[in-house]
Amino acid sequence: MELPLSRASVPRLEFVTTTGSTNDDLRAAATGPEAAEWPHGSVIVTDDQTHGRGRLGRTWLAPTGKTLAISVLLRPEGPGGTPLPLEAYGWIPLIAGAAMTEAVRGEVERAALQLRGDEDDGTGGIRVELKWPNDVLVAGYKVCGILSELLPPTAPAGAPSGSGMDASAAPGAGVVVGAGLNLTLDEHDLPTLTSTSLLLATGVRPDADAVLAAYLTRLLALVGTLAEHGGDAASSGIAERVAALCGTLGSAVHVRLPADQELVGTAERLDGDGRLVVRDRNGEAQTVSAGDITHLRYG
Repeated sequence: MELPLSRASVPRLEFVTTTGSTNDDLRAAATGPEAAEWPHGSVIVTDDQTHGRGRLGRTWLAPTGKTLAISVLLRPEGPGGTPLPLEAYGWIPLIAGAAMTEAVRGEVERAALQLRGDEDDGTGGIRVELKWPNDVLVAGYKVCGILSELLPPTAPAGAPSGSGMDASAAPGAGVVVGAGLNLTLDEHDLPTLTSTSLLLATGVRPDADAVLAAYLTRLLALVGTLAEHGGDAASSGIAERVAALCGTLGSAVHVRLPADQELVGTAERLDGDGRLVVRDRNGEAQTVSAGDITHLRYG
């Protein structure tokens, strides 16, 4: 896969024909003896990942040539090369989800125009939204999932968990952001009943290079904006941008929490660290740092 648009968007992009996990490959490269050759914004991508991982320890497997597995190395620095505060890293999975949501929206708009012509409003009537913390939904079905992994060293005890990212490590060598995007899966390929692909959702074969380039460009720009503001999601406008894309906010939700606990209520807002604030059935505000979200639809 040539991917000329995507290659032009980042300092280094390696396409591999097959691999167990692009996250594992990039983590090894970023922490190995040739780590200096993998700068901020480096990417490994494949259309044949055999041992991918999702959030909550789920495995991820797809037919060859019908999905993209994308891993991006982020080494963000604040003004003057200062390290970002640890709590700022909780926004990176949300930023990745926002970047992919916008990239997928662009591809859906392109498909709608191709099918219906210039008189169409550019949406095709298909809603594309972010489900907290970092799943991308098209018409309510998952088209992309994201897993972010901090690289070593180990963080001090009591470090915050952040949204959708393992915070057992501090921001030493950086963050690997992995995304799995369903391109041309058909009904028989889908991993779950709540999944879809760009082809199924739009009826048009997606331009893999265009949507990948759009994602990479947006991801690096958003991370750069966060870094320029010293990791402050509010003053940088990142918090507002993520919230505007997040279809979870305002929705009735069921949250499956760690240790088999559950929470049902209304998702109200994101807090300053990107965690989800849910108003439960007793009217109490509960802050969720990690959990499996289901959007509930009544009536």
